[in-house]
Amino acid sequence: MRNCVIYCTVPNEFNANLIATTLVEDNLAACVNIVPSITSVYRWEGITQTESELMLIIKTQEDRFKDVEAKIKELHENSLPEIIALPIIMGSDDYQNWIVKGTS
Repeated sequence: MRNCVIYCTVPNEFNANLIATTLVEDNLAACVNIVPSITSVYRWEGITQTESELMLIIKTQEDRFKDVEAKIKELHENSLPEIIALPIIMGSDDYQNWIVKGTS
């Protein structure tokens, strides 16, 4: 099995904690880091926006992506949340095995 890291921005600390806790408690993620105070600049409905957000860094297995995505969409406050996954191409075997154990 391959592991991945999923990035998801959230608008506030309440939403970050809700999503992170739910993903871990539901065994969809082995760990979620909440990175405070990032600034996102993006275009939405033709207007350039600048927003303060938090970043979730979600460690899981690639085959859990669709379940993680569905749970984030269920709990996220925004209508179009950022949910992108990057493969973990290298990493400590012990940590990689811990991710698998935490998401099985």
